[in-house]
Amino acid sequence: MKYFIIILIILTNTNFSYSAQINKAYFAGGCFWCVEESFEKLNGVEEVISGYSGGKTENPTYKEVTYGNSGHFEVVEIIYDKEIISYKELLKNFWINIDPFDAYGQFCDKGYSYRSVAFYQNQNEKKMIEEDIENLEKKFNKKVVTYLREFKKFYKAEDRHQNYYKIYLQNYLAYKKACKREEILDEIWNK
Repeated sequence: MKYFIIILIILTNTNFSYSAQINKAYFAGGCFWCVEESFEKLNGVEEVISGYSGGKTENPTYKEVTYGNSGHFEVVEIIYDKEIISYKELLKNFWINIDPFDAYGQFCDKGYSYRSVAFYQNQNEKKMIEEDIENLEKKFNKKVVTYLREFKKFYKAEDRHQNYYKIYLQNYLAYKKACKREEILDEIWNK
């Protein structure tokens, strides 16, 4: 009985945030540090992990993705509670934090690995992305060049890239300002 009470006390004082409604979503929007920051601020997002997806190289490194021919993009894995936030809301946040009309990368980061990509895991997600692309093209009278890709596999980036915007705040803010990310987003979306 004594051990049961101790276990019960430990379990009661442990902060478990488990829900049967935990899902994952995957987006590429240029520098994964910036995309990570934009999603972690949302209520219902449990965690955002920087990594790589969309290519052919197994367990790629940052160098292979950025300078090589891995076929991967800088991607974030978003772990979210769909009872609190929907995929549609995540998708809306994705669009307003990228330039969907830049075919060469995002902001000051240019190259294939910095292209914007909305990954889908099922036909419902694919349909939502397609509808958004159609609506954006009508609204802006421009071709959306964001890729629409079926999600296959995610590879977590090196530890130094996780929570970069928190751990290296001054470096991150200087980088973000130099890239004029906020100004460009304001110009596109009239924030």
